[in-house]
Amino acid sequence: MDRAPLHGQVAVITGGAGLLGKRHAIAIARAGGVPVLADVRIDAARAAAADIGKNTGAVVHAVECDVSDESSVVSAVADATSRAGTIDILVNNAANNPKVENAMAPFTRFEQLSRAEWDADIAVGLTGAFLCSKIVGAQMAVRRAGVIVNISSEYGIIAPDQRLYEKPGLRADQQPAKPASYTVTKAGLHGLTIYLAAYWGAVGVRVNTLVLGGVEAGQDAEFLARASARIPMGRMAQPTEFEGALVFLCSDASAFMTGAHLVVDGGKSVW
Repeated sequence: MDRAPLHGQVAVITGGAGLLGKRHAIAIARAGGVPVLADVRIDAARAAAADIGKNTGAVVHAVECDVSDESSVVSAVADATSRAGTIDILVNNAANNPKVENAMAPFTRFEQLSRAEWDADIAVGLTGAFLCSKIVGAQMAVRRAGVIVNISSEYGIIAPDQRLYEKPGLRADQQPAKPASYTVTKAGLHGLTIYLAAYWGAVGVRVNTLVLGGVEAGQDAEFLARASARIPMGRMAQPTEFEGALVFLCSDASAFMTGAHLVVDGGKSVW
């Protein structure tokens, strides 16, 4: 039998206690890897690690990490290394993602977006990826081997269609909106990907972006219908449907692929 594609490889997943962070960890575990869930919510990360380990039979670790704090990242990387060994894969998944489909206040509109919210979104989703890549990627570069996958969104390559979030009975200036900070953060990850792919390409560190479409996760039927009508495949993604793409990017199956943006969005970005 062929060896699992990620056999024994240690993968740190930031935002590991979240919906998709857990799915990324499951995919890596099933591919033979050793997931390390890095999250500021350490109790949730530990619970997720225990559950994933029980269901997959893999060894799964959890470490506390505030990706926006460089000293916390340094400590988390040291903790992960002491628990699991050398880090082979970094999945920059942590991000703030306001659920505007449930919002009734206009705080997310561009004109009302606060500096504090902007700063928080950039700090977690973009600065966090920079810090983790800087610390983990530098170690990879010394070893001349490693993979970084930046988790982006369709809203990093196309603008949000704000009509998707409209609420009946509200004035135009009161309608909720996907905030600009989310799109800017996700677009920024694409820039980080191509920069690092060129910067570390000659030393064996591959860096790619996984661009995810919208995920069905308990939204109401009206929202799902509106969202599905904007996707050529006629539906939103299931949380499990990005697992193959992630394993592909992390494994030798994509050995000559770096600086690329792999889009898994049901075709939404072609319209």
